[in-house]
Amino acid sequence: MRGKLGYFHPLLGTWHAQADSPTGPVHCTRTYRRVLNGKFVQLSAHWETSRAVYEELAYFGERAEGTIGFWSFTSDGKHSEGIAADATDIHPQAIGFEAPMPAGLARTAYWPDDEDGFFWVVEAKTKTGWRRFLHHHYRPQ
Repeated sequence: MRGKLGYFHPLLGTWHAQADSPTGPVHCTRTYRRVLNGKFVQLSAHWETSRAVYEELAYFGERAEGTIGFWSFTSDGKHSEGIAADATDIHPQAIGFEAPMPAGLARTAYWPDDEDGFFWVVEAKTKTGWRRFLHHHYRPQ
């Protein structure tokens, strides 16, 4: 995969993570694939907890002004959109995105592990920096 979306190439495929949460174990499967003649990368995420199933469809691609952005739609009826952002403070190879949310600015980032998977986090911007509230380790399915 070349061009502006080339840095998504290592994420293409299906990945699985298990994590603990305040409500119990969380199982998440994330699938990334090229769509619409390679102009976008689609994320299909499926989360399972002891209480509910949660799904997300997101699209990453070039915005009208030429920057890379994302558009996310979730099974709880919410949606968000944001732009690519620097996340190299987490890891030199991190891919990051920021989005305005009702509670403030949020950031999500991906970076490779030392084997064949990747880490994914969600953070909230605070006065003192980024506060992490989700951290998953994904491995190939």
